[in-house]
This record gives sequence, structure tokens and C-alpha cells, in this order.
Amino acid sequence: MACILGQQQPWMLPADPLESLQTVFVLSGCAIIVRGQPRGGPPPERQINLSNIRAGALARRAAQGQPDVKDTPDEPWAFQAREFLRKKLIGKEVCFNVEIKTALGREYGMVYLGKDTTGENIAESLVNEGLATVRREGIRGNNPEQARLCELEDQAKASKKGMWSEGGGTHTIRDLKYTIENPRNFVDSLHQKPINAIIEHVRDGSVVRALLLPDYYLVTVMLSGIKCPTFKREADGTESPEPFAAEAKFFTESRLLQRDVQIILESCPNQIILGTILHPNGNITELLLKEGFARCVDWSMAVYTQGAEKLRAAERSAKERKIRIWKDYVAPTANLDQKDRQFVAKVMQVVNADAMVVKLNSGEYKTIHLSSIRPPRNEGEEKNKDKDKRFRPLYDIPYMFEAREFLRKKLIGKKVNVTVDYIRAATGPGESTPAFSERTCATVTIGGIYKCSSAIKNGKGLHSKKEVPIHRVADISGETQKAKQFLPFLQRAGRSEAVVEHVFSGSRLKLYMPKETCLITFLLAGIECPRSARNMPGGMQVAEPFSDQAMLFTKELVLQREVEVEVESMDKAGNFIGWLHIEGVNLSVALVENALSKVHFTAENSIWANYEEKPVEEVVHLSEEKERVPNYRPVFVTEISDNLHFYAQDVETGAQLETLMETMRAEIAAHPPVEGSYSARRGDYCLAKFADGEWYRARVEKVESPAKVHVFYIDYGNREVVPSTRLAAMPPAFSTRTLPAQATEYTFAFIQVPLDEDARADVVDCIVRDIQNTQCMMNIEYSGASCPHVSIQFGDTKEDVGLGLVKEGLVMVDVRKEKHLQKIVTEYLNSQESAKSARLNIWRYGDFRADDADEFGYRR
Repeated sequence: MACILGQQQPWMLPADPLESLQTVFVLSGCAIIVRGQPRGGPPPERQINLSNIRAGALARRAAQGQPDVKDTPDEPWAFQAREFLRKKLIGKEVCFNVEIKTALGREYGMVYLGKDTTGENIAESLVNEGLATVRREGIRGNNPEQARLCELEDQAKASKKGMWSEGGGTHTIRDLKYTIENPRNFVDSLHQKPINAIIEHVRDGSVVRALLLPDYYLVTVMLSGIKCPTFKREADGTESPEPFAAEAKFFTESRLLQRDVQIILESCPNQIILGTILHPNGNITELLLKEGFARCVDWSMAVYTQGAEKLRAAERSAKERKIRIWKDYVAPTANLDQKDRQFVAKVMQVVNADAMVVKLNSGEYKTIHLSSIRPPRNEGEEKNKDKDKRFRPLYDIPYMFEAREFLRKKLIGKKVNVTVDYIRAATGPGESTPAFSERTCATVTIGGIYKCSSAIKNGKGLHSKKEVPIHRVADISGETQKAKQFLPFLQRAGRSEAVVEHVFSGSRLKLYMPKETCLITFLLAGIECPRSARNMPGGMQVAEPFSDQAMLFTKELVLQREVEVEVESMDKAGNFIGWLHIEGVNLSVALVENALSKVHFTAENSIWANYEEKPVEEVVHLSEEKERVPNYRPVFVTEISDNLHFYAQDVETGAQLETLMETMRAEIAAHPPVEGSYSARRGDYCLAKFADGEWYRARVEKVESPAKVHVFYIDYGNREVVPSTRLAAMPPAFSTRTLPAQATEYTFAFIQVPLDEDARADVVDCIVRDIQNTQCMMNIEYSGASCPHVSIQFGDTKEDVGLGLVKEGLVMVDVRKEKHLQKIVTEYLNSQESAKSARLNIWRYGDFRADDADEFGYRR
């Protein structure tokens, strides 16, 4: 902007003499905006133009809609003159006397830094630095101030300062960039590093126009995580402010306008650049919230890098004080009882990445939405892709499946603490938004709170620069032809892993098969379950009695749990029929035992035959008493090693261990150990903090260094290398004298593990899958050099685990000579011969052992 003052014309009226105000904006090298102190609202502003001098005009962008008009660049030294005044005057008090005031209200005068004319004369400083020229045609000889300006200009010329230097000043013209071709790539390229900037314009309290240095990008930045009241543009072109919009704008202007700041550009959704402005005096985002000029917005808070919990705390402070936009605020949980505001519940279903269904102690089901976050969603053009393809949000939206699985594995079936933060009222459908029912938004904790800020900082998940994962999941539910092709594969696979995605009724489920990456409809075999209400071509089918109870039973037992299924056949509609097991429980049996289903006639040759023959099995065992007297007792297998030794807890003392652990952890919580105070020594009993953050009893096995201490968890059998900072002395009340170590080492009787590493790994994987972390029945058969040799039975089927390994051809028989064991050894040898005949696993190339193979470690 150029300031030109010619000779006084008849329409120029003399104005008031000396006034003192604060500088808030520098328009150019010869024009400033000043205003007084606020009284009941933002104060009025005045533009003061410096008389008798002229500075170069700053660049101006061509008006939109006029393609023939080009952008106007800076005049030489114009930006340097502006910067000279900005750094000297912004936020400072100045005084001025208006020499001339035009009929249109434009004011010209002399400006001084400070409260009176003894301060620095701004026009003289500009001329002295060679940043402005003197308008000599309007000078009167009897005016000493004008004469002083001419004298200073001559000195600047002689010293070759500023515009009087050699070269013409083309190097002072900025290369202003008003637009960015790809804003998202531009933001990503900065890697969330602070960059220097000048705030050039404040649109409202939370949206500014910033000049990024040193490349002179002029960008609009919206503050991440908040939204201030705005100015709405009406149909006639006028703007009407929302309540407190002007005050919020003044609050931001008075602190940031034309100040030197640093900006962290954090994200760019839908071409909107989100960022955080850092000023030496504080964070404007948090200040706006604390003073009640803004509210938190969840959609952009997820990218805020300075800690979203700070924003929530600042907003909560303003709400509690009921200031400004919160003056009529009533807490959404104000009418809730304490028991409804904070409670413990069991997670029954994870709906998506921000919602779950929990079961209260009263038996009621409630949907909870996680506060301050939103699930992954499609953005931009991705929404319109593959319109002909059936859209499945769980698999088609990037990271939606990973987010759901993260919560499912961590929470399903667990008890969590729920604190209701707010209740979002129901909303009706809009032009582009669907209707939403009332939502209970809460903080859900289980052993700690997971924060999204660290994920953003570390580039995890949604915030990662890696290629977006693609899930190609085939849904063959009701696809008869696809199901027929898939049936033989599932039948040969035996027990397959699956996740229950949906429960249609007590015996009809939808399963996700992770290894096969497909969805199937699965019907429980052997039972006839009451049918739920269904939409049929002829109308609604009425629900049969107890159908709801059966469906609820199945949901509570298996929904979103990892299960094992055995497919036997399929029906005409392409639904697979078979058995479903969860933690050793056959769902068909469980439904019948709870009187929620009837045995189907097709079950005569299935598991029900074995189910009725349990008394016969007991008689067979009695006949063995003369030679071998088994004494099976229940144990819980906690750890399995690579050499097929395992650790187990006695179920009878399990309650004592649980009580001791609860008491011990309560004691530690009340009197936490001093980190690093414990000095580890080999053989000592101590407390060790495991990877899950909990303390357990342990024994020190080896000390490499303070950072590497080998410990053995005496109650669970697993080992770990930990730093000494995660160790503490064991209080006497929790020592092995109070309760002996609960994990005892055993190994399998009657079997010999192959020496081949791959074959051995197959055996270990099979055992880990079958019995680790499950309750089994165990009988000690004979003593060994390091630990007892035992036989193990599955807790539900009572089948011998070791014998099963022999039948599968995974291990060899270790022949024992004891007379009382000959009958069971014979059974093992017969099973081994069957596996050899069928060439299963290690026998696939026949009998690989020579007659004299002791040197290779094999005994026949």
C-alpha cells in the first residue's frame, strides 16, 4: 500500500492534536492501525498514515473471478519497510498528532514511539534507514520537521542505505505463493516440525492466515482440536457474528496478529490445513478454550500433537466457571447418579473402533462410545470408488478392521471401568449427515488409558506413511456354488480357527475364518435350537419359545471370541454345518445341558454317542487297577518350553494364589517400591514387573548386568530378561513360606520328541494350541532325572494328549519296561504302528530309524 500526501486541498480539514493508542497492525511502510483499550467489547480501530513520506507498495493478489487481472508483486524494499515498522511498533503504545484529515476520513500525521513526542519519530527512522522517500513537493520551508526529513534522506543517499543502495532492490521482492498445488503432500513433507511464520490475518478466533518463512507461502490455518464462534455470511453479502465471535477474534488478534510465531502443520483433511500455533507467551489453542472462546471438536483433536487431554481440561475449566460461550452450560451428566456416572461393566461386543456393548451388573446391556475419538473413515474421492461393489465398512475402510481387532483382543469378555464424560443428544438427518440417536460418551479403562497422541507422534496405524492395508475377505454366506468348492477344504482341515462375527440365533452364527480370509454362515450340528423371529417372503416368522434366551446364551459365550470349528457338511442354502468349541466347551453340548436346545435325530452317530458312554469308560479304568492305578487331578497348564517340558498349577490351590496376588498388588499400590533400590543376586526370590505392568513373584537365575537380569516366574513357569529397575524385594508376607511356588515342571510320559527342528517345532505348536492356558487332568506315571513324567488328558473329552500326538505321527513312543505300564505302552505302540502305516508326519517316508540307532538318540 502506498501512502502519498500532496499539498493541502480545500476538503482537507484540520483534526485533533496529540493522541496515544496501541499499534495492532502495520499495513505498509507508511500506514498503521491503532486502537485503544477494550471497554465492554473490542475497541474501535483507526488508520494513521505517515505524512510527508512514501514507502513502496506491498504485493496484492488479483481479485478472484477476474482472469485478465494479474497479481501485483512487491515494490522494491516495500516488505523490508513493513517489517521495520512491524518489529518496532506491534503491540507498542504510540502517540500521534493528526495534521490532516480528509473529508473521507483519512488521517495523516506524525507518529512517535511512546506516550509523547519525546519518543522516536517513526517517519524519520524510516527515511534514515533508506526505506521511505520524502514527498518534497508538499514541503513548506518554514516547517522544521519537513526540513529534518529532507536532511535525513540526503544522509541515507550518501550512505547508500536501503533503496539508495546499488542494485535496484530486485532482491528484496518476495516470491509470494498464494496457493499450494498439493496441500496434503506439503504438510506431510514438513514432518510436523515447527516452522517460523508471521500471522497476517485473523478470520475468526480459530482460523488465521499465516506467512510461512523463509519460502513465503501464504496459507490459511485452522487450529487443531477447537472451533470458535464464526461470522456467518448472509444472502445479501453481510456478515452476522455468532455470540462471542467478535470477542474471540479480538482475543486472538491482540495476541497473534503480525507476531512472530512457530506453527506445527499437523494434518490436511479435505484441503483444510490443521495446525498448532506456538508463541513464547503460550499456546493460543489452550487459552481460547480456557477463557471460554472455543469448544473442543473431536474430528480434528485426533491430530493435535501437544496432548489432547490438555484441551479437554481447559474446556472443562471454562464449563465449570460458566464463562462466555458456556454461560448457560448445564453438565450433561448433572442429572446422572454417581452409580450411573462411574461403573464397572463387562465388554460383550466391540461394535467398531469407538463403540462397544457392555453388560452392567444388573444384567442390562448398554452401548458406550469412546470420548474424543472417531473411527477410521473414507475421505475424499475414496468414498465414490466401486459404487457397484457392496460396501463393507469393517473391511473396506482403511484401518477399521485393525482398530476393531485391537479393541476386541484387548477388551472382549473383560471387566472395564467406565466413566461417563458426556451424553450427546440425538440429532435429526441433515442434507449430508444421517440421523444419530443419543450417545453415551465415556472414558473406558482397563489397566491404563491408551492415548492417540503417541500413535500420531510415532507414525502408527492411521498416522503411518506405510501403504494402507487391504483386506480381501470373501463372503460366501448363501453362495451355494462357492460353498460347495470350499467344503472339502474345510472338512480336511479338521479343527479350524475362527472368530464369531454375528449371532443370528442360538445355533446360527456368522464366522470369520482368518487363515482362509472368508466369512461363512455356520449352523451347529447335532441340535435343534428354538428359532428366532425372522423376515420371510411370506411375512415375519414368529419367534419360538426360549429362542431369545438361547441366542443370548450363545452371544455371551462366543460372540467376537476366538473359537475352533469342525465342518462336517453343508445345507442347500450354502450354510456350513459342524461343531464349535470354545475353551474346551462344545457349544452344542452346552446349549442342551442348559435346556436351551434339543438333540437332533442326525446326532445319533456323533458326539452324543460318546457323551452317553461316560460310565462305561469308568468301568474300563477300574479293570486296570491291578496293574496301573491312575490318579488324575486337575491342573492348569501355564507354560510350555521348546523341549516339551511344561509348567502347571494345581487347581486346588488356585484360589490361594489368586488371594495372595490380590493382596500383594494392593500392598505394592499402597507402598510402591523405589525404582532401582533392589540389587539382584542369583538365587534370590524377588518381585518382578511383567510386560503387562503387573507384579509377580520371581527367582533370579542370572545377572548379566543391571540392565539384563534373567528371572523365572515361580508361579507361572515363564522366563524373562528384565532391567533391575523392574525388580523389587519380596515382602516376607508373600514369600514361598506363605505359599510355595505354584508352577511345577513336568514332561510327557511314553513319548520321544524327534530331533529334527522342524518336526519338534510342529509338536510344540500343537501342544501350545491344545493345552496351554487350559485346565487339564494329569497323572504322574514315573519319575525322571529332572522332573516327573506324566500323562495329560483334555479337561472336556478326557482324551490322552500324548496318545493323540502318537496317533498323528508327530512323536515316537518311548518304550518303558515297567510291568505295570505294559498295557498303556502297548496302546501307544499300536497307535504308532497305525501312524506309520498311514505315513503321517514324521513317518511320511517310512520308518527312518535303523536297527542300531542309539547313536542318533532313538530307541525302538
